[in-house]
Amino acid sequence: MDTEWTAWDPADDIDSFEDVVLYLNAILEEDPALLPQALGDIARSKGMSEISLRCGLGRESLYKSLSENAQPRFTTIHKVLSALGLRLRIEKAS
Repeated sequence: MDTEWTAWDPADDIDSFEDVVLYLNAILEEDPALLPQALGDIARSKGMSEISLRCGLGRESLYKSLSENAQPRFTTIHKVLSALGLRLRIEKAS
């Protein structure tokens, strides 16, 4: 039996605000270095052009900043989170 595999794209399964929050929290717990890529997945699910407009960044620049192995500035992360209706919060570790 021949099986054809396709790569899973998380952007295809991010349908709600709750999905966004759960995905980002899972990434932060498992491997925070993947945060830019996860934000890229979310931005693609919502429409990269729309998110880039809200951020005030060029679409291509945003794609590069949120790609695999990218190391965007904190201000870029903050702008994307804000464009998605999210914010960072610091709390005491238990």
